[in-house]
Amino acid sequence: MSTLEDLAERVERLLQHHAALQQHNALLEQKLAAANAERDNLRSRLFAARSRIDALIERLPAGDVDTHDRGASGGGV
Repeated sequence: MSTLEDLAERVERLLQHHAALQQHNALLEQKLAAANAERDNLRSRLFAARSRIDALIERLPAGDVDTHDRGASGGGV
């Protein structure tokens, strides 16, 4: 009978391990969903910031854009 008892103990440990893995997987899925939501939020904020910057650049006089571009590239005298 000890073989049957050993098998029953192993099955019980496997069931406990399976339950623990399911809980861990659920937590990982929650973390992934939160990370994806944060990524989407940051991406949206980035696009909005880019749009605002592009609009500001469009409002600059053409001469200021050329001066800024030369200074930013390090190609000035």
